[in-house]
Amino acid sequence: MSSEKVENRICQNCKKEFTIESEDFNFYEKIKVPPPTWCPECRLIRRICFRNERTLYKSKCQAKGHGEEMISTFSSDKPDRVYCHKAWWADDWDPMDYGKDYDFSRSFFEQMRELWKSVPDIGLFNINPVNSDYCSITENNKNCYLLVGADHNENSLYSSFIFNSKECVDCHFVSKSEKNYETTDCISCFNLKYSRYCETCYDSSFLFNCRNCHDCFGCVNLINQEYCIYNKQYTKEEYIKKMKELDFGSYKEIKKTQEKFNGFSLKFPRRFAKIVKSINVSGDFIEGSKKCANCFSVFGGAEDCKNVWLIYSQIKDCYDIDHSGLTTLECYESSSVYPGNQILFSRFIFNCHNVEYSYNCHGSSYLFGCVGLRNKKYCIFNQQYDKKDFLVLRERIINHMSNIPYKDKKGRIFTYGEFFPIELSPFAYNETVAQELNSLGKKEIESLGFNYIEDDERNYKIQKEWKDLPDNIDDISENIISVVIGCEHKGECNDKCTKAFKIIEAEFSFYKNYRIPLPRLCPNCRYYNRFRQKNPLKLWHRKCMCDKKHNNHKGWCEVEFETSYAPDRPEIVYCEKCYQQEVY
Repeated sequence: MSSEKVENRICQNCKKEFTIESEDFNFYEKIKVPPPTWCPECRLIRRICFRNERTLYKSKCQAKGHGEEMISTFSSDKPDRVYCHKAWWADDWDPMDYGKDYDFSRSFFEQMRELWKSVPDIGLFNINPVNSDYCSITENNKNCYLLVGADHNENSLYSSFIFNSKECVDCHFVSKSEKNYETTDCISCFNLKYSRYCETCYDSSFLFNCRNCHDCFGCVNLINQEYCIYNKQYTKEEYIKKMKELDFGSYKEIKKTQEKFNGFSLKFPRRFAKIVKSINVSGDFIEGSKKCANCFSVFGGAEDCKNVWLIYSQIKDCYDIDHSGLTTLECYESSSVYPGNQILFSRFIFNCHNVEYSYNCHGSSYLFGCVGLRNKKYCIFNQQYDKKDFLVLRERIINHMSNIPYKDKKGRIFTYGEFFPIELSPFAYNETVAQELNSLGKKEIESLGFNYIEDDERNYKIQKEWKDLPDNIDDISENIISVVIGCEHKGECNDKCTKAFKIIEAEFSFYKNYRIPLPRLCPNCRYYNRFRQKNPLKLWHRKCMCDKKHNNHKGWCEVEFETSYAPDRPEIVYCEKCYQQEVY
């Protein structure tokens, strides 16, 4: 019989109140797990404290007979044993050799971290790269540099979550595009610069939420337009003349234009959420979904899901998962599942089902507390069991996790039903995606009981300060390549600032070819600036701000909604009907 109760709880971590709805209890009963003791936001932060995408190091492969230098997400001082991609997939070692008996005198999580440290890990997830060694969690990229979470791209640099694109630099969430610079959330665009939320636009700059536009500048909410400047129509000849008056190669001119455009864009209404072909959903950037709550960046459809982020290709009956997809079903508190069925409290799980508390496992099923397994079944702590013994031992361990819980250094209690404690992560808080979603300084990180890592001492000397760079790209020669340039932030931000950076040859050619001024920030600071353009993964209850006389309301619209635009933000936020009436 399904539960109909609603319960308010206090989060173990942030001490704020959160609500468990009746449908949530039904889900937990269905997958046979206890209700959570952390709120949804803290549960997400806890998971992504185990995901390092951008902080890369040089180290040596520790596999027998190797020792070659490699790029890794693990710093050399980490206790984890790390192999290069080729060595990890080789057949000359067996993860089962690291198996151990379960010790009922000690907590599960303490033993799990020991196993995790002993089994070799992959230094960097970078599949089939061609001249693209400095890419992280990527696949099939050619001639690319410092891409993150990006697949099937060519000649692209310093970008994250871009797909099937060419010659894109400093982009975020871009697909099927070419020759883009500083664009975010854009699809099928060509030669587009300094723009957001655009689709099938080309030969344009400074656009926001435009579709099927070309030769436009500084425009907002336009559809099927050409030769427009700040939403004003010009003839082709007038447009060309006006564009010649602007110096796109000047850093000062671009900064001035950006400030003007940001102010101009605030005059136009924003859709409360980007929800396409979806029914009964809440969140933002959702397509082809139904019956989903508090979900963000869901592409390719989801059904009966809650608290998910960065999902694609049909997931169903999933709660609290991120960076997952490909027909994933009945998963909970997991990260990076491609695909999976009944995956609980696990991360980096590929083509598996019925897996709990495991990491980096492939083509396996019925695992509990396993690391690095491939094509295995009925395993606990990397040891093989028959089906009957597996099921009996699993139940004993679940009961034991409640009888001898793990207590972290801040006194937070972890039993069966909780994801791994953050202090067990192989990464420091400020190395991970958690720093992007919730940027904290050293004192804040350590006060919360999380690990912090100091920046490596760098033996370079800044050769040119950012403020001493020539303003115009036309005045900069190839001699700038490999010169150490001081970052404008000087390491005084929380954005993993490297304090200095270099311009590589491919990057300089791109800037020259498309008359783009040199950046004054290091790649990390530029990324954090782009990331902050996106709305937070949080919803506020608000009312439509439309006061126009349409959609059967004569004064202020009375429609209410959940939106990722906080009430104190300056944007004008409309409900879907008012937005459609105004824009379309």
